[in-house]
Amino acid sequence: MEPEVWRARAEAHRRRVETWTAPHLARRERGETHPVEDFLFTYYGHRPAQLRKWHPGAGVVLKGARDFGRDYLDTPDGAILDTAALMGRRRPSVEWIARLLAATAARPAYLGCFGLHEWAMVYKTAEVRHGAWPLRLSGEEIAGVVEERGVRCSHFDAFRFFTTEARPLNVLQPTRERQGELEQPGCLHANMDLYKWAYKLSPLVSGELVADCFVLARDIRAVDMRASPYDLSALGYRPIRIETPEGRAEYAAEQRGFAERARTQRQRLLDACARVLADAPASGDGSRPALAPR
Repeated sequence: MEPEVWRARAEAHRRRVETWTAPHLARRERGETHPVEDFLFTYYGHRPAQLRKWHPGAGVVLKGARDFGRDYLDTPDGAILDTAALMGRRRPSVEWIARLLAATAARPAYLGCFGLHEWAMVYKTAEVRHGAWPLRLSGEEIAGVVEERGVRCSHFDAFRFFTTEARPLNVLQPTRERQGELEQPGCLHANMDLYKWAYKLSPLVSGELVADCFVLARDIRAVDMRASPYDLSALGYRPIRIETPEGRAEYAAEQRGFAERARTQRQRLLDACARVLADAPASGDGSRPALAPR
């Protein structure tokens, strides 16, 4: 990649990411929180500075570059990612991510959950995660919706935040070990997690792909909270009232759109995994690595 090209891409990436990281950092400096905009920085373990760092991905020589950063080699032509060394350390993780992505992509999308995972997190409790924001309904009304509609959440990292009383109401009982068995492409949280898999694969994947997955996750988070029992109208988020037939139809339409967008991003991640796994020699036993749930 010619110097003028990779420098322009790196700068464009930095400017793009700055539109998300700068407001978050400013709020953090002021001691403020935002239940939608700050979520990807507080729930996931990728720091703003890491998101701002651009990478070309595996197999790209950055002509004229020297000392580009950790995990890069200097060659007579320029800097290139030391893919062999990285894969020597991270191959089991890459293999596990690829298996999860492929298994999720192979299943049909289920669009009948209606975002009730957020309702199950406040079911029969006064200790809510976003206590600074009011609920749209009373505790009794929330419980009534959960009990009438039922819960069918397949995503462990949502299920683990259910209240103790809500967990038995879930049709499924997800565990970390069953993640590859249960995740499906209609799930908002599984599609939001594409951002997690992208940054865990970085710098083997491009900075643009990580940022694209961030955009998808950010859009999903907005719908996730609009469909929740929280009232975020003061922040400009119109609620999706999934307690009504109209709200459930709206939610399913949003879910369908996200599933289609995620299909493209999931395939891009799978293609990147396939390339680096094909190019790097196999090592280790391929067992599941200790990936942080966040």
